[in-house]
Amino acid sequence: MNRILVVEDEERISAFIAKGLKAAGFSTEIARDGITGRDLALTGDFDLLVLDIGLPQLDGFSVLSQLRTQRPDLPVLVLTARDNADDTIYALESGAADYMIKPFRFGELLARIRLRLKETVVEAPKTELIRGNVRIDLLKRQVWVAGKIIDLSARELSLAEILLQNRGNVLSREQLLSHVWGFDFDPGSNVVDVYVGYLRKKLGNDFVTTVRGFGYRVD
Repeated sequence: MNRILVVEDEERISAFIAKGLKAAGFSTEIARDGITGRDLALTGDFDLLVLDIGLPQLDGFSVLSQLRTQRPDLPVLVLTARDNADDTIYALESGAADYMIKPFRFGELLARIRLRLKETVVEAPKTELIRGNVRIDLLKRQVWVAGKIIDLSARELSLAEILLQNRGNVLSREQLLSHVWGFDFDPGSNVVDVYVGYLRKKLGNDFVTTVRGFGYRVD
């Protein structure tokens, strides 16, 4: 469950936002002054901050400035009654992920929050490619078939990788040539067919499917 910190000094607005976010499945916490909000943002495991600008003790711009140097990974959505272009530009240039003007519609606020949270999710790169009993370790650059390590040349390994990374899709000979051998390789060469044959011998006859007239595919 994503945790959202709402830093808003108007109790009616902060309670309204928190209630809506909880109903949408988020965990929320409220701070009603800038210093408390800043300290919570720096020490808590929040996924997003909704930040008012006109805060007591420490204004929202100061909070934003400090967070950008100490928590640059935390997306901040500025929510304020200040409806002028200079403030909007300043907030965005200071590192705010978004800027909304009061009064606002909660549905729009929720949509913007969900969008910003999606942007912060970075999928970890794959370290393995697996098909049946074939496993490729992308970090160690090693290949196993049925638990036994198989020796592949650098180009055989590159060919197997690109086919597995595009599993289910047909790749033309030209695409495979450009990826594995480079664009300057003779497009009339049958080197792709030859190396597909090598892969079938080492990884199994059913590892690569020939799609006549188009190219090759790994299912």
